Formats: sequence, structure tokens, C-alpha cells
Amino acid sequence: MTTSQNMPKRIVALLTCAAIAVGALSACNTISGAGKDIKSAGKAIEKAGDQNK
Repeated sequence: MTTSQNMPKRIVALLTCAAIAVGALSACNTISGAGKDIKSAGKAIEKAGDQNK
């Protein structure tokens, strides 16, 4: 195979890797946001518990 025949395969491989990287980075953002929400809910529950002692 010549280099020009490998080019479409390389482009597809590059685009696939880019799509995976974007998906992984957005998942980290989502998990981080969920963690903040859970932490905030935990603080609210703790505060309510302290007020009802």
C-alpha cells in the first residue's frame, strides 16, 4: 500500500481518537458536577440534622 492509500484510514483513526477524547473530557465534567451536587445535598442534610438536635 502506498501512503495515499493509508491516508483515509489515518483520518478515520484520528477522528475516532478525537471523539473518544471529547467524550472522556465531557464525562469528567459531568461527574464533577454531580459530585458537587451530592456534596451540597449532604451539607443541607447535615445542617437540618444539627438544627433538630
